[in-house]
Amino acid sequence: MTLRRNTFLIILFFASTIIFAQDYSAYVVSEKNPFGLPNPKAPSQIKDYADLIGTCDCQSTSRNQDQTWAEPIAMTWTFKYIMNGMAVQDETIKADGSHSGSIRQYNADSARWHVHYYATSGTPATLPSWEGGLKKEENKIVLYRDSPAPNGTPGNYRITFSEMSKTGFNWIGEWVDKDETISFPLWKITCKKRNP
Repeated sequence: MTLRRNTFLIILFFASTIIFAQDYSAYVVSEKNPFGLPNPKAPSQIKDYADLIGTCDCQSTSRNQDQTWAEPIAMTWTFKYIMNGMAVQDETIKADGSHSGSIRQYNADSARWHVHYYATSGTPATLPSWEGGLKKEENKIVLYRDSPAPNGTPGNYRITFSEMSKTGFNWIGEWVDKDETISFPLWKITCKKRNP
């Protein structure tokens, strides 16, 4: 009886260890899932970025100092699930060497995405961040960061992901006044999914 019980306990211990180990890292980037998976324990909003997950070939166009549009720059933009499927990370690799990325976490208490941005162009002590969320009726993700205009007019730097699908998306960064009646586009990106 004791031998059976001990054998049962040993089997139970190893089985629970295997189950725990699988759950511990079941949603990370792997050979089988090169962009990770959304964790079912994450807020359902983790799937707001589902169509963006993967690698896109993009054209990035920004303003010159004289406010004309510069020539487009080729770049890749990769989105993946991180922290065992509890957040989203993205990374851009640009032909001009100015790479960047973000870590995107959803805060269920505020019902908002918080996006922390970093780039090779600088290393600030505190990463700039945007917040906002999915506008379901428009199929857009809209994020804001307080940013006065050069003349001091209060406003925001607004980022919008639009036309999101399994085959690609558009992105625009623009300055808007607080009422969003005035907008001035500063940067735009068009992306096509590499393997839709």
